[in-house]
Amino acid sequence: MSEEKEIDIYRDTPVRLLGYANEVGEAFRALTPLWFVRSTYGVASAYVVADTYDKSSKMSKQPGATQKAISHAAVDTLIWQALASVIVPGFTINRVCATSLFTLAKAIPKVPLTTRKWITTAIGLGCIPFIVHPIDSGVHYVMDNSIRNYLELAPRKDE
Repeated sequence: MSEEKEIDIYRDTPVRLLGYANEVGEAFRALTPLWFVRSTYGVASAYVVADTYDKSSKMSKQPGATQKAISHAAVDTLIWQALASVIVPGFTINRVCATSLFTLAKAIPKVPLTTRKWITTAIGLGCIPFIVHPIDSGVHYVMDNSIRNYLELAPRKDE
């Protein structure tokens, strides 16, 4: 019999998609008001905070968990999620869309601006599935070779 793996609602269920809300907002930036884009960052940031709370709460329930270990689990989750779910992918999609809109204006200037904006949005949305794994892996690498050297963390089961 195999051991049942605990399901992490923030990483193993559709709740994970909330972390990508800001990428969707960035993809629609050319078509929507700024408040919409900012609200998607609010959704993604709430996801990051909720996962941080979840991981630190789980650490606090571990036998012998110290305040230091709980704090380190929270710091690790907060930084990883902020980088991998909000900052790096949001910046990436923003630049992909800005570059696309600029390039489309030069390549097909006679196509109406609204059409170019919709094409840009489609390009941005289409990129999201392709950037997730490389960004997650890159953030793991950077953190494993920097801040995680100073945190007291148990090895992650997903690696």
